[in-house]
Amino acid sequence: MLATSPFRFRYCGRTAILKRPLTKAAVETDAYGIPLNPTWSVNELLSSYPMPILSSTTFRRLHELSALIPPTEGTPEHDEMKRELEELVRLVEAVKLVKLEDCPGNTIADGRIWAEGKGIPLDNDSSGDDDGVQGRDLLSLASRTLNGMYVVEANSRG
Repeated sequence: MLATSPFRFRYCGRTAILKRPLTKAAVETDAYGIPLNPTWSVNELLSSYPMPILSSTTFRRLHELSALIPPTEGTPEHDEMKRELEELVRLVEAVKLVKLEDCPGNTIADGRIWAEGKGIPLDNDSSGDDDGVQGRDLLSLASRTLNGMYVVEANSRG
């Protein structure tokens, strides 16, 4: 069983706000408040989770499903690839533990960054053309149609 994540997500409209408990001293910033050095890393976060063990059977099965030939067991290539796959499994497990708060169950989180109080302009209709021709009226502009469908000549020689 993996430990729970210290990260919490909260939603403000369609914007996800990531909250992380402050566990470190203040960091050095420039005149605009931008940190001079990274304040956290994925590796640091993942180090708090236990390393999963990938069995040899699972390792071989993953290669079979990928239509790949696994490296010979006991070789440095095998050990390195297995370690990398275990790291990926740990990352996936860590992501699965993130708790989404204030999120209705049937919505998809919007991963874009928006200024607070702003949102996606849903009333912007960019689908219309300048001349106003839309939908089935576009067929009138085609050089060849048949039964309400466009006709495209295809070269049968490939």
